[in-house]
Amino acid sequence: MSVLNIQEQLTGGESIYCINEAQMTRTRSLMEGNDGTGERLREILEDLEKSLSRNELAALSFTLIERLNGRM
Repeated sequence: MSVLNIQEQLTGGESIYCINEAQMTRTRSLMEGNDGTGERLREILEDLEKSLSRNELAALSFTLIERLNGRM
């Protein structure tokens, strides 16, 4: 996997626990985009923030990370 490809991937290769600035920049671009992905992500996030507590959001975040790592 090339360095450029790693920088474009949000999962960051082997461990997604180490989040770097390039991943956060890519994440912001996806979230702020005017395409279907950005709009869909913002809508889902807004719905989650309305219906879940801060603690529940954190639990969901960690669960998603675990699933992306293939551990669940």
